[in-house]
Amino acid sequence: MEYDWEHRVDTTAATVSARDRFIGLLNSPYQATDPELFKEMMAELPVRFEEFTFIDVGSGKGRTLLIAADYSFRRIVGIELLPALHRVAQQNIASYPRTGQIELICTDASFFQFPAEPLVIYLFNPLPRLSLVKMVTNLERSLLSSPRAAWIVYHNPLEQDVILQSGRFRKAAATNSYSVLVWK
Repeated sequence: MEYDWEHRVDTTAATVSARDRFIGLLNSPYQATDPELFKEMMAELPVRFEEFTFIDVGSGKGRTLLIAADYSFRRIVGIELLPALHRVAQQNIASYPRTGQIELICTDASFFQFPAEPLVIYLFNPLPRLSLVKMVTNLERSLLSSPRAAWIVYHNPLEQDVILQSGRFRKAAATNSYSVLVWK
């Protein structure tokens, strides 16, 4: 609530409708990222942000995108399945400074085609396991066909075994709250 009040945006779960909460239970419930924890996770990345595209899979109302706008990412992309959350993210981004490089896409992330650019991908348990498997498979195909640097910042990494399974990503840093994985 403090973040929303300070920045005059709506990013908490408090205003998510009952319908969207139910859909979230079938996919992944909406949760907003704590700004201080996000900063801690970004500090684990040994990259020049301006060379990377930041992709938030399951971007919800856009809080993580807004926080990422304070970094010098080349581009910022939010992918959200639920149109209602996507619309709120559009409103939040429209009212927030430094968001010119943010692109919002309302689609199923398990079918998302990753851009052929160096990537930082942010996950906060956005997908059920089967959808995460599809998304990671798409990501790995993309990275194999167009080799480039890629990092995954996984907040609350309940399904990180899906990412580590192929052996193409390795854990670069981890705490009880997150894992940072790098493409080999």
